[in-house]
Amino acid sequence: MKKQLLGYGSSFLLLLLPCFAFSPASVGNHSAWLTPFAENTQESFESPNQPGTDGRVALSTGSWILTDAVLGSTDADHKNGAQAARLQQGGKVTMDFFLPTGAATVTVQHAVYGTDGSSSWELWAQSEACNCNKWTKVGATVLTTSTTLQVAAFTVNIPGQVKFEIRKTSGGKARLNIDDFAVTQYGTAQPSVDNNNLALGNPSGAVADVSQPNNYLLVKPQYVVGYNRDQGKPNWVSWHVDISDRGGIDRQDDFRDDPSLPDGWYKVQSNSYNGGATGFDRGHNCPSADRTSSVANNSATFLMTNMMPQSSKNNQGPWADLENYTRTFLPDNEVYIICGSYGKGGIGSTGVKYETLDNGRVTVPSNCWKVIVILPVGNSDAARVNAGTRVIAVDMPNINAINSNWGTYRTSVDKIEEATGYDLLSNLSVEVQNAIESKTDNGPTN
Repeated sequence: MKKQLLGYGSSFLLLLLPCFAFSPASVGNHSAWLTPFAENTQESFESPNQPGTDGRVALSTGSWILTDAVLGSTDADHKNGAQAARLQQGGKVTMDFFLPTGAATVTVQHAVYGTDGSSSWELWAQSEACNCNKWTKVGATVLTTSTTLQVAAFTVNIPGQVKFEIRKTSGGKARLNIDDFAVTQYGTAQPSVDNNNLALGNPSGAVADVSQPNNYLLVKPQYVVGYNRDQGKPNWVSWHVDISDRGGIDRQDDFRDDPSLPDGWYKVQSNSYNGGATGFDRGHNCPSADRTSSVANNSATFLMTNMMPQSSKNNQGPWADLENYTRTFLPDNEVYIICGSYGKGGIGSTGVKYETLDNGRVTVPSNCWKVIVILPVGNSDAARVNAGTRVIAVDMPNINAINSNWGTYRTSVDKIEEATGYDLLSNLSVEVQNAIESKTDNGPTN
């Protein structure tokens, strides 16, 4: 499925981008700059002038419009150099020109102003090709909490002329510093993010923001979770596995609640599924056997934020067989895996259909899905995925009367996206996504 605007608002991609000199030019009816030989562009918001009455200010890359925003140079402004943009209540900073060569990625440095409270902000893009003055949100909303500059990275992949806008979306009177807005032009090779559990993308744009409890990002060394508080289970879990993750550590079996969830949230307990009475296993998303290199790594897979209520014959049958099959690709290969569940209502070993458990605090899904991307061991992993890469996608019903052969449940990534609403493998190029997401795997199953 083709994606036009892709990305995630977190600092998994770190680009070190130099400044370039620009020459003003005209693109259509818009002032712009041209950089025919430069792949990267950076605006550092350094200027001796403040915005005029119309909000416009001339910066190194061209004219920008600052709405409810100023160029801050005080000690309380967190900045690289002498200045940063300071967004106030409903602040925005907007390019008043189009970049002529499109955009592959955008990185933005951000921090709270002084000791102000946290704020959220978003990146928006407008393509000149549509000739419609329409803005489209890029990636996820970013929550800024730090008093030191952090990097938010977005995969954009927009060809042709494009411009951007940053919008402060929450935080009230709390102010926000924005600095070093950097763009790599469309077609530029993506930076390597090797062995990162979220290297292939954030499927739902999850963020670590308590105002988004049903799309909450939990980042652990062993895996990354898009958590749903109201359903008491993950929307999805993403991880990477290679031979270094495998060792001789025994299964810890220390099922427990996750203390890292925000204060005040219900924490699903080890006995919340009441499996003996309901017939549902505590089904791992990231499997225990994928993390046997240390006690800590294996133990982390038994947090209840990594579990879903799964029918026993599903969990212990075709689901387990697929997990085992995936590990047969090691050590010559490395594997990226994203899995989760959706829908409501499953049937466990008792033969009774349940929609929820634990007094309504845990949703029993109707389906369990998984996407597996297999690569030979190497570097620059995301850049090495191509039209010939083997991708296995499965969508299994959460019932006990299930076929024991996992291969019968193979489907396409596109169909899982249709069922879940997620944007899977979003850090890959549009061309590669189109090639691999529409296919259904027909390779061996053992």
